[in-house]
Amino acid sequence: MTIKPLGDRVVIKDVETEETTKSGIILTAAAKEKPQMAEVLAVGPGGMVDGKDVKMQVTVGQKVIYSKYAGTEVKLDGEEVKIVSQKDILAIVE
Repeated sequence: MTIKPLGDRVVIKDVETEETTKSGIILTAAAKEKPQMAEVLAVGPGGMVDGKDVKMQVTVGQKVIYSKYAGTEVKLDGEEVKIVSQKDILAIVE
């Protein structure tokens, strides 16, 4: 199944990262806070949103940092993804 966001919406998927403490203990995803870094899976067309012309600044495949409580979680083909507004994306990671 594919998902096509509308307006200034972006579909993202959290990037899973393992962290190792200084003493060598590996922290799993369950033992730490959810990451705020994600990969862009789909991007809406932009256009007129709330009376303003919105140009999309992210593209599919980019890694981004988003606001902590942003978006709506959706299960798509057994995978958890989030749909966020472009204004909730804080930075592009290069």
